Amino acid sequence: KAIERIRAFMSIYKLKSSFQNLLRPMVGRLAAMGLTANQVTLVAAIVSIAIGGLLVVQPEPALFALVPVWMFLRMAFNAVDGMLAREHGQKSALGGYLNEITDVVSDAALYVPFALVAPFSLPWLMAVVFLATLTEFAGVLGAVHGNGRNYEGPMGKSDRALLFGALGALVAGFGTLPAWTWHIQPMACVLLAWTVVNRVRSGLAEG
Repeated sequence: KAIERIRAFMSIYKLKSSFQNLLRPMVGRLAAMGLTANQVTLVAAIVSIAIGGLLVVQPEPALFALVPVWMFLRMAFNAVDGMLAREHGQKSALGGYLNEITDVVSDAALYVPFALVAPFSLPWLMAVVFLATLTEFAGVLGAVHGNGRNYEGPMGKSDRALLFGALGALVAGFGTLPAWTWHIQPMACVLLAWTVVNRVRSGLAEG
């Protein structure tokens, strides 16, 4: 039981239901206005790619303040598109593809600019992007095999948003990252690999 309690708090994804409850009245109004889940998904992806592109072309420390702001808003966008799909009859096969593909692309776009900030480096950031993609792939496989989409942590999408949002705030506030933050890269890779294993195990257990 103790282990289960620990696992319950391993990922901030567990807070998603509370976040959705706060957004539900607004989502109802958006649905009444004719907004679709796929439109929300695409807008979120376009903004993510635009911010990532801006930071690569112009990696000024102050601009990294966009990352924590957008990471929070993007979580809201993701919650809204999911609620529109599930609760307002907009669920579709195309929406499923868009959700998974745009999430991976958006994550990569927002993570890679940190390779331009010392002491981070491109090889480590590419490893993070690769492993983050594997976590989502492992999560999707549960749905493919009829066991439902898997969101096990400890380094799911919401957790990564918190991590990189905090890093973006540090860069914006101090102009760079402290030397000790180099260790975040290998630690993130270990946690991502652990997440892949957890999602595979969870999918097999449910199967």
